[in-house]
Amino acid sequence: MEIITVESPKAGVLRRKARAVGRLTPEIHRLIEGMIGVMRDASGVGLAAPQVGVSKRILLAEVEERLHVLIDPKIITREGEEISTEGCLSIPGIVADVPRATRVKVKAKNRKGKGITLTAEGLLARVLQHEVDHLDGILFLDRVVDKSTIREVAASAEVEAAVTTA
Repeated sequence: MEIITVESPKAGVLRRKARAVGRLTPEIHRLIEGMIGVMRDASGVGLAAPQVGVSKRILLAEVEERLHVLIDPKIITREGEEISTEGCLSIPGIVADVPRATRVKVKAKNRKGKGITLTAEGLLARVLQHEVDHLDGILFLDRVVDKSTIREVAASAEVEAAVTTA
């Protein structure tokens, strides 16, 4: 399993709206386990299934050592707005300032298929919005208002110093 970048021949999956998961099968559980490994190996704080070439509505967010696995997530409320720097594992070497809600409420299913509601703020809210965008075929650069904030970063350390979402 590898991360699909915008330069990849398979990059089209990044621009398509992902399909609902529905029933949780052993294949879905294997996909989630693989995604966790890929995200952690890449030092990311989030990852969506389309980023590994699978058009399914699954996202991961790992903030403050807490892993969230959300299946068929939907943002139901957004509050406030802040601008912060984001990066993306599918767009390596580029960061930019992106406006996002400061607080979100998300409905989804957990790994056991149970319906959950997650209220998040700060970095977790930002990561969730970034990953839900991936499920809708939207990349973080599509959300940039001030294009002059788009910049290349030479070292992965600089990306990690920024907010490296996926």
